[in-house]
Amino acid sequence: MAVFVALGAFLMTLAGGWTAQHVTDRRHLVLGLAGGLMLGVVGLDLLPEALEAAGAEVFGVPAALLLFVAGFLLAHLVERLLAARRAAHGAEEHVPPAGPPEHHGHGHPAHRSADGRITDGRAPEVGLTAAAAMVFHSAMDGVAIGAAFQVGGGMGLAVALAVVAHDFADGFNTYTLTSLYGNDRRKALAMLFADAAAPVVGAASTTFVTIPEQLLGGYLGFFGGALLYLAAAEILPEAHHEHPARSTLLCTVAGAAFIWLVVGLAS
Repeated sequence: MAVFVALGAFLMTLAGGWTAQHVTDRRHLVLGLAGGLMLGVVGLDLLPEALEAAGAEVFGVPAALLLFVAGFLLAHLVERLLAARRAAHGAEEHVPPAGPPEHHGHGHPAHRSADGRITDGRAPEVGLTAAAAMVFHSAMDGVAIGAAFQVGGGMGLAVALAVVAHDFADGFNTYTLTSLYGNDRRKALAMLFADAAAPVVGAASTTFVTIPEQLLGGYLGFFGGALLYLAAAEILPEAHHEHPARSTLLCTVAGAAFIWLVVGLAS
């Protein structure tokens, strides 16, 4: 039953990725919405679950919050190290100054890769790493569905409703994160399909293994910190740089409000 219900999460994830892919002419609105969805998922879904599940405190601070800060700092560190490595090894050549300097995003100088594609100097590995974390998170969603069905049918359906509803945002964010960092469409689609399949795999795995609640809570806190860094330091500044329009801000607010609605309906 859990695997069958997880197929709904599979379809919703693909629907979110399809939406992100087909609104390229309104990219700033897509990024604004993605930032709001990510902010809502972290603050209204992941962090409360992490605090409830992890339980224990370390030197007077909940373990989930310490891991949340660690996830934020690690995401920042990884992005800086990967960007520095690419610059040091000359992975991309600067665009020849035939005219005014090209810029992409929030002030990153444009570069030209070996295949002639212009990027903003960001490390594609950051996008792939973030998308991989989304895939792992979706697998944990599937595990949560399976574990809830072990408790009872009513509990399983309630958890499944929350997972299926917010997996639209997961698919949207997975495709957006992968492509934002300069990865091509093929890689973005591959990560999207991996994210869509992850809940089904996670639900199936609960017939063989059970994850301790405290370990799951710690992971949710850590992942929430990394996701918040990407939303606050990359997605939202990118959305507002070239189009600081009121509509972009409204999309951000709408994304966070949508997650609030999902969490409220599922509780």
